[in-house]
Amino acid sequence: MRRTPRQGLAGFSLIEALVSLLVLSVGLLGVAALQLSSLKANHDAATHSQATFLAYDIIDRMRANRGAALAGAYDIALGASPVAGTVAGNDLTQWKQEIGSTLPAGAITPDGAIQLDPATQVVTVTLQWDDSHGSPSLPGAAAGANPGAPEPVTFTTSTQLVN
Repeated sequence: MRRTPRQGLAGFSLIEALVSLLVLSVGLLGVAALQLSSLKANHDAATHSQATFLAYDIIDRMRANRGAALAGAYDIALGASPVAGTVAGNDLTQWKQEIGSTLPAGAITPDGAIQLDPATQVVTVTLQWDDSHGSPSLPGAAAGANPGAPEPVTFTTSTQLVN
């Protein structure tokens, strides 16, 4: 019996090992980027859920105090500070404090506004907060915008105050 040497079955070369390591590294970087994107989307969804909860909280308080709400006692602008001492004032003070402690802050302080149309009894609740942690604004994205200034995220909901 005669033995013949096998050619081409000597094993992996160093270049083949490095190429496979490079392919694996690119794949792992892709998985990490996907995970990061997933975490950002999850955080954004949680923040929007909190904003929804806060908006419906003040709407429920307005429905519980319907007479004062229809008289405009709950109307407040962004940046305005409520005055405590009445049920509506206490509700607004607590609501603004909850906004500040729940929604993310940054260059823009989280805030809320309420506007009631007395003719239709439709109340519009607006919440704003800073979301610059995940998506910085592009320079000049809006007309007259400060380059690099964060744009607030705005959540608005409207409903009718009915019995």
